Amino acid sequence: MKISRSLPKKVRIEIIPMIDTMFFLLLFFMVATLTMTNQNNLPVNLPHGTGVKSQTPQVLTVTLTKDDQLFYEKESSSPTTVVERLTEQYKQNKETSVIINADRRVEHGRVIELMEAIRQSGIVKIGIAVNPN
Repeated sequence: MKISRSLPKKVRIEIIPMIDTMFFLLLFFMVATLTMTNQNNLPVNLPHGTGVKSQTPQVLTVTLTKDDQLFYEKESSSPTTVVERLTEQYKQNKETSVIINADRRVEHGRVIELMEAIRQSGIVKIGIAVNPN
């Protein structure tokens, strides 16, 4: 009488559960990074409520070109108009800040004059944009 012997099974590493785990982690981090982005780009008609209005910091841009043209939020303006608009914005939101985009060929004194004009509006949070490269 012959006794049949079964060969021992080979040990295998199951890779499918590891792939499932990696996809789950990838999905988790993708969703987590989406919640970190600022998604106020879509126009939505929100309902009214009686909550406390929180003042979120507002960042405005003032651009000074190499041919001495002044732009307030991509709109050509004069220095007095810029000060008036910034004063209005500062009255509405005390957390307003301004970023100055000045061309590298603009004289340093002109940028300082612009900073002083911005300070006349009450805004003290002023930054100068630079190219990181």
